Amino acid sequence: MPNKSNKSQASKLSLKRQFCFDKWSSTTINKAYKFSDDYKTFLTNNKTEREVVETVTKLLTKNNFTQINFTNKPPKNWKKLFLVNRHKALIFAIKGKKSTSSGINVIASHIDSPRLDIKLTPIYEKEHLAYMKTHYYGGIKTYQWTTLPLELRGVVVLENGQRIKINIGSKSTDPVFIITDLLPHLSEKQMELKLKDAIMGENLNLLIGSNSTKNKQSKQKVKDNILNLLNQKYAIKEEDLISADLEIVPAGSARDIGFDSSMIAGYGQDDRVCAYASIQAALNIKNPDKTTVVIFLDREEIGSYGNTGAISSFSKDFIASLLAAETNQFDENQLRDCLSASSAISADVTAAFDPHFADVSDPITAVRMGAGLVLEKYTGGRGKGGSNEASAEYMAKIRKILNSNKEIIWQAASGTGKVDFRGGGTVSIFFSQHNMDVVDAGIALFNMHAPFEVAHKGDIYSAYLAFKQFLLS
Repeated sequence: MPNKSNKSQASKLSLKRQFCFDKWSSTTINKAYKFSDDYKTFLTNNKTEREVVETVTKLLTKNNFTQINFTNKPPKNWKKLFLVNRHKALIFAIKGKKSTSSGINVIASHIDSPRLDIKLTPIYEKEHLAYMKTHYYGGIKTYQWTTLPLELRGVVVLENGQRIKINIGSKSTDPVFIITDLLPHLSEKQMELKLKDAIMGENLNLLIGSNSTKNKQSKQKVKDNILNLLNQKYAIKEEDLISADLEIVPAGSARDIGFDSSMIAGYGQDDRVCAYASIQAALNIKNPDKTTVVIFLDREEIGSYGNTGAISSFSKDFIASLLAAETNQFDENQLRDCLSASSAISADVTAAFDPHFADVSDPITAVRMGAGLVLEKYTGGRGKGGSNEASAEYMAKIRKILNSNKEIIWQAASGTGKVDFRGGGTVSIFFSQHNMDVVDAGIALFNMHAPFEVAHKGDIYSAYLAFKQFLLS
């Protein structure tokens, strides 16, 4: 006969996956739904990194943060500061009770998402139709861009420095754009190709018009009509598109999924879901012990290269300016010591176990939708290539933080997909280069790197609670 006491003891020793809506009270579930409603609005209104920065700038200003730049230094008695880097990245800080030099708490996420960018001289005419040439940015499968309603968002910058905002397709009365595909009846050869070859990147051309100018001398009447319309509405000419950041993104609002509205579908949840959770966490803490720094980065989807990405020195320079305001004896050694005593979370998404594609994951260690925040000791694949790996000591510290709040539901992950698959990377490797303790933590998605990604409301709220608890530690 089995010993009942031994079975009870085994139950206590075993790690069991918990699901948010199984564990939480109806009150907490309602909070999660409300939090997600506000998040959906944020996601719908902010489909480019510039839009995120503009929205967050307004939010921080409303919450009494002072904006600084690369030339004006923070005052000695600063409390809440932020810096915008080239309209595409942002970093803000909340002064802690302890000195900044003793170490800080950092949460870093990225606000760029896979998209289509407009080429520098994009408009052309073919068969009495006008198109725009594009260049894909990041890793959405090329065939997923076809036959979708698409929006055009971004800015055109004139020679005099004036920035002209473009947002076409977000209103119900706006036109949208589309990339065409073959009908099934004529797709026999196309259907024999591999998915990656069926739609080539060079053929992702945006259909933008068919009406023509009345100028009989024109040799490209449809293109000229488009240029006339752009000039009439935005006062721009074709050359101005050379100095533009124009992005093509899926049209439509973020929406609830399911009869129970328990999940959210929307564009750009990688990684704006973590960005939103982190800023809400930071704004809802008071008098933290350690200085809080939250970073929104650009360029992560293409390796973090560039002056607005994680490789750039702007984050480190901002922290240096905080230290300089704290003492008149600042030097590089002080910055080095501060960073090495700091704790960081690379807040990024990962792939949830999809039962319809179970063969790409290890079912024992894969993370589940609705089972809370994902804590990843390492990312990467094929021998942990290209990944940071948090130490056992730091993992223990983060576990203690998460377990100190019983409402936080979390799960552990071992990379993305099976060991021999390529996996993915995050910005954690760049922060670890500064000798910081850093771990990846975020939200599991379905349809990651697709025009519409899926997140669970319980996971989103768990991430918010976890980030808040981390910043208070």
